Amino acid sequence: QNEKEKLTWSDRMPGYAANFGLILFMVMLTFSAVFGVIVYRITTAAALSFSTNETTRSNVRVTVTATAVIINLVVVLILDEIYGAVAKWLTEIEIPKTEKTFEERLILKAFLLKFVNSYASIFYVAFFKGRFVGRPGRYVYVFEGYRMEECAPGGCLMELCIQLSIIMLGKQLIQNNLFEIGIPKLKKLFRKLKDERTEVKEMDTNQSKDPQQWDLDYILEPFTGLTPEYMEMIIQFGFVTLFVASFPLAPVFALLNNIIEVRLDAKKFVTELRRPDTVREKDIGIWYNILSGIGKLSVIINVSVWLHQFLTMILGNGTMHGFINHTLSYFNVSQLKAGTQPENSLFAQEVSFCRFKDYREPPWSPHQYEFSKQYWAVLSARLAFVILFQNLVMFLSVLVDWMIPDIPKDISEQIKKEKTVLVDFFLKEEHEKLKLIESFIARDKQKRRSGTKSRRTRAASFSQCHRSPKGSFTSFSSQHTVV
Repeated sequence: QNEKEKLTWSDRMPGYAANFGLILFMVMLTFSAVFGVIVYRITTAAALSFSTNETTRSNVRVTVTATAVIINLVVVLILDEIYGAVAKWLTEIEIPKTEKTFEERLILKAFLLKFVNSYASIFYVAFFKGRFVGRPGRYVYVFEGYRMEECAPGGCLMELCIQLSIIMLGKQLIQNNLFEIGIPKLKKLFRKLKDERTEVKEMDTNQSKDPQQWDLDYILEPFTGLTPEYMEMIIQFGFVTLFVASFPLAPVFALLNNIIEVRLDAKKFVTELRRPDTVREKDIGIWYNILSGIGKLSVIINVSVWLHQFLTMILGNGTMHGFINHTLSYFNVSQLKAGTQPENSLFAQEVSFCRFKDYREPPWSPHQYEFSKQYWAVLSARLAFVILFQNLVMFLSVLVDWMIPDIPKDISEQIKKEKTVLVDFFLKEEHEKLKLIESFIARDKQKRRSGTKSRRTRAASFSQCHRSPKGSFTSFSSQHTVV
């Protein structure tokens, strides 16, 4: 009967398939939201460029970037709440065997969805923006009329800083602080109004008019675990470590937020939530693996963010002199497509060649406008440096971990001594128990032997008594005397 009630793979496969399909759908939904913001930036920049106001035209990039980041922040906050509820539902339909397995799977799904949601737009600006714009004469267009957006002449580092600062500070201020206090208060108010409508009020003169403490505790929001608190810190840790090269003030803002967060959490746990049940845990569980993964990923990302300009300088002439000229390629303006030529020029003379930011062969080369050897040299050097730097950091982390153990040496020796004393005590106890058992066994054997001898003696005397003549008192008495 137990085997019939046990769930098999065929029973769990629909849940796993639903998990995979919905997670993939929500990841694609996040990418679609990012693409929608990209389209907004492209179209808005094109519209503002035709403005008659000189101030508007000169601040197109700042205006578009700021408004797009605010829209992105609103989308991130909305999708975060949706993804949290969906992750819980997906974990429930999997039917995990234990509560610990349920919690680990819920954390993994929620972190995956919120990680993609929080960092997708930032990853786009850091690594993909400006990579797919094409080249003069063969640009990439969106909806056959709008050119794909590209970075500023100085790079995307400043835009990445604006994007990261607004999203990080917005999430901390709105989601981590306002929502933490506002949502429990609203839920408590709704629960109180609902109870007042549904409860039948009985007039009891003996009952005190003042509510009891358990009534006040029942109105509070039930405690749902520490997963949301851990998730906030993990996402914040990602903002601080993954792109700290572009926003060095991120740790300072994170510290200020955590100082405020401590007091808000204290108020929330004392006045807004029911008292949680204490459970002893060995460690923080799967969160440690997530933190370790983010730490390793942050090394690669930070190196990749600032490495391009550094390697370009080294592979050029070793200094910053001529850096811009080294990163620009030539293009023959006569090869522009019809209808795409500039209408007017700021130069008095006729322009034959223009420069654009890329590593491509010049128009007089046999392989014109193809990627040059310098492009492949920079790409290979970046890849090699990232691999070497990653391995170096991992080696140093292992070395520091070995040199500075988690438990101090004197404490570990004291723990070993306590374990040795405890083992000796248990061995002594077991030895005494064994001696006691052996003494009981020996005493029992001795009793059995004495009992066997007495039974044999009685049986022998009884047999001699029956062999003597019947009615002979002398023989009976003598036999009895022998016994």
